[in-house]
Amino acid sequence: MMRSLFLATLVVPDYDAAIAYYRDTLDFELSEDQPLGDGKRWVVVRPDKSEGAGLLLAQADGADQQAAIGAQTGGRVSFFLSTDDFARDHALYLGRGVTFLEEPRHEPYGTVAVFRDAFGNLWDLIQHAKSS
Repeated sequence: MMRSLFLATLVVPDYDAAIAYYRDTLDFELSEDQPLGDGKRWVVVRPDKSEGAGLLLAQADGADQQAAIGAQTGGRVSFFLSTDDFARDHALYLGRGVTFLEEPRHEPYGTVAVFRDAFGNLWDLIQHAKSS
C-alpha cells in the first residue's frame, strides 16, 4: 500500500491575496485555481512543481473561519518548508519582507528558523542535515 499526504487546508482572508503572497513572496507555484460556484474556488499552491504536498487555500466563510485565520494550530508552527539551500531562501525571504521570529539555528536535524506568513501562520524554514 502506498499513501501520501497531498493537501492541507489553509483558511485565508482572500483567495487572490493568498495566491499573490505564496506565489510572489514565497515562490510557490499556483497548481490549480478552479471556480466551484457561489464565489468559492479550488485553489492549490505548492512549494514547487513536484507532486509533493500542497496547500488548499480556502477563503474564510463566516466569523468562525475568519477568527481561525493564522490561529489554526493555536500558536504552534503549522507548516514545515524544506529547502536545499537555507541561506539562499532565508536571504530571499528577508529581502521580500518575510518576518522571521528568530535567528537561524543549527540543530542536530538541520538548520531552521521560524517565520510568520502574511496571515499569521507560523512556518519552519528548514534545511535538513545530511545523513551520513
